[in-house]
Amino acid sequence: MKAYFLQNAESETRLELRDVPRPEPRPGQLLVRVRGASLNRGEFLRAHGLTKPGPAKPAGSDGAGEVEATGERVMGRLPGAFAEYALMDKADAIPVPQNLTWEEAAATPITFLVVYDMLAAQGRLTAGEWLLVTGVSSGVGVAALLAAKAIGAKVAGTSGSAAKLEALRKHGLDVGIQTRKADFSAKVLEVTGGKGANLVVNNVGGTVFAETVKALAFEGRHATVGYLDGSMKSEIDLEALHSKRLKLFGVSNKLRSAEQRSLTVQGFTRDWLPLFAGGKLKPLIDKVYDFSDLPKAKGYMESDSQVGKLVVRI
Repeated sequence: MKAYFLQNAESETRLELRDVPRPEPRPGQLLVRVRGASLNRGEFLRAHGLTKPGPAKPAGSDGAGEVEATGERVMGRLPGAFAEYALMDKADAIPVPQNLTWEEAAATPITFLVVYDMLAAQGRLTAGEWLLVTGVSSGVGVAALLAAKAIGAKVAGTSGSAAKLEALRKHGLDVGIQTRKADFSAKVLEVTGGKGANLVVNNVGGTVFAETVKALAFEGRHATVGYLDGSMKSEIDLEALHSKRLKLFGVSNKLRSAEQRSLTVQGFTRDWLPLFAGGKLKPLIDKVYDFSDLPKAKGYMESDSQVGKLVVRI
């Protein structure tokens, strides 16, 4: 079978298409005939700070396809997803609703599992509350917008691109703030009647952290999920943290056990999969590429032109 491998060099990541044997499932695993896989920024971009130089490894993190033994349609974490076949842990398998295409199913798992973790499991966002998303046009940012609107919340988002903000208004963005600077808290306080956002999703990183704290409401919650700016440090306003009774939390699977990750899968399947099956929630896909064009998809992602997810059809 054919599979892409990713080589992390000092300054870039490179893709290589190889012929390799079909993987053999071990107990607790499923052999999946992959039909689609999505690109995730952290895997491909060295500047994102999540990859390190080392030996080439199978490319891809999540996708969708058919279980070879049964024909069941599944989506989920799928290491080595940019391949004709890949192995999925049974605990990560999520049934694909009949109304989702393979491309939509492939664009769902990791992004919406992350969003479920920060909006529902940890963020406790409810209908009528305000969500602020920095870098709202990113894959996670768009998914956070779509999920928040599906549960009845209001959403403000920042982006340096007026065109991207305008594109997201048709998908429910209530307030778009065009900026690449830490200067948006006053606007958030204005649109929320002086109260601030109930939950912040910070995709951007340390350069805007202090500003997001300013934008939080009393008993607000703050999710740190990405570092698009490459800045991993920031000062914390302890007086605001104390007086406003804020909750700060991270969203990462890096140190979680398989059992802990499976709890998120179970919660997503229970609480949000019905939203997908009922047509109330689905991913926003920017572009779909053929399998042979994965390097082009990587290049497009690096151009930072996308609004939503990039998917490869396999």
